[in-house]
Amino acid sequence: MFRSSYVEARNIDVWLPENFDLHTKYPVIYFHDGQMLFDSTTTWNKQEWQLDESAGSLIASNKIRSFIVVAIWNTSLRHSEYFPQKPFETLTESYKEKLLTDNSTDEYFNLFHGMIRSDDYLKFIVTELKPFIDHNYPTLTDQQNTFIAGSSMGGLISMYAICEYPDVFGAAACLSTHWPGLFSLENNPLPQSFVDYLDKNIPPPSTHRWYFDHGTETLDVLYPVLQQQIDSVFRLKGYGENHYVSFAFEGEDHSEKAWSKRLQTPLLFLLSTPKN
Repeated sequence: MFRSSYVEARNIDVWLPENFDLHTKYPVIYFHDGQMLFDSTTTWNKQEWQLDESAGSLIASNKIRSFIVVAIWNTSLRHSEYFPQKPFETLTESYKEKLLTDNSTDEYFNLFHGMIRSDDYLKFIVTELKPFIDHNYPTLTDQQNTFIAGSSMGGLISMYAICEYPDVFGAAACLSTHWPGLFSLENNPLPQSFVDYLDKNIPPPSTHRWYFDHGTETLDVLYPVLQQQIDSVFRLKGYGENHYVSFAFEGEDHSEKAWSKRLQTPLLFLLSTPKN
């Protein structure tokens, strides 16, 4: 239970590679939804990312550098902590109030619990958790060796993190990024708010790298048209294939099982030697 001045205390798992050596410094990936990464016997849906197996296999075959995982567990405030705050603040007052207070339909489920907390969530990671990790583990602390990753809402907050703290995070992996913010595209201004935010806040391609992907089934069926808009924004900002990739995985759904099947792809992107 890692305590914070900004958000509720939560569990943090730290995964070390099999060849871990106290005298070697390692890059670090900060992962959201940390309780879903390693052990399906303890997760709510009995699925996991199989992150330790995928990472261990790639490291053993010398396809990626050895690295440390910091797995940040979510809480009951997940949607509020993972929803990018500055895009939210650009919405009309009436729509913001509707999102924060309307729990009368299946569309909202009272997701936000009364307020958005993502700025505080990122302050927790950057000013409390990362200093603790860097102090207690042999890490490469610089931007080019500090990454952030997640799926669905975890993809949104990873996107937001690298834009808000470009000097801290050098790359992000965003799987099945939940661009709708809710569960429908009808009369939904949220995707455009993310496009507008990125247009103003994407850091330069010379210093940052991005991985995006999506499936085509279940909740992911909403994503292809929105991801295409995001891809266009990055291309207009000068991002090429060495610093930006976006993949579609046909027939894959919105689940840990699907993300585990393709996890090696973002790990290779993040931890292979970057191309210039």
